[in-house]
Amino acid sequence: MKVSLFVTCLIDLFYTNAGKATVELLKRLGCEIDFPEAQTCCGQPAYNSGYVKEAKEAMKHMIRTFEHADYVVTPSGSCATMLKEYPRVFQGDREWESKAKALADKTYELTQFIVDVLKVEDVGAKFQGRATYHTSCHMTRLLGVKEAPFKLLKNVKGLELVPLPNAYQCCGFGGTFSVKMGTISEQMVDEKIEHIEEVNADYLIGADCGCLMNIGGRLKRQGKPIKVMHIAEVLNSR
Repeated sequence: MKVSLFVTCLIDLFYTNAGKATVELLKRLGCEIDFPEAQTCCGQPAYNSGYVKEAKEAMKHMIRTFEHADYVVTPSGSCATMLKEYPRVFQGDREWESKAKALADKTYELTQFIVDVLKVEDVGAKFQGRATYHTSCHMTRLLGVKEAPFKLLKNVKGLELVPLPNAYQCCGFGGTFSVKMGTISEQMVDEKIEHIEEVNADYLIGADCGCLMNIGGRLKRQGKPIKVMHIAEVLNSR
């Protein structure tokens, strides 16, 4: 099965280990990986800030870049959601609507692809530790991927996964929200950290690097020993 990897900006610039883990994991599951080097930002930051015209240029570039792909897989629920939004953005556009829909239809978040397309729930991972999982807003509420991460994590040997209280509460990142509403965002992430500490977790696992960056940054500033990990890193552990 041929898979084109959409690596995302945050992974490319800040969380390269999550990108490497994604590639290694998919290869181990029998996928042939293609990495289109022309890929750029999906346009989400500009689009969410109201710069729709400017964002469309990035979207058109991404559509062209992945036009050849059989499947597009990304280790980010948020960025997968943005690609799924393309058809609505280009609705009524004779040239781009059908192309946008074609890209959206073949795009999957990593755990969604493994469980729903590859039909795998045990990737043979081994990881020792007590962890809890953060359900990011875009991935669960907009993309609708809720069960796949838990199906995979429950089969990781050695992993003690404990429920996170108020799991569906936003961590306060929200892209530009954390910049524009910094004080409110800070209170939200502090509350999220309180819940992580409540279950005595050594690790916080997530599938969106924006959330992990926000929570992990706050943990570091507070001097907390809890480590954040992308789910791809856990699933790739042997």
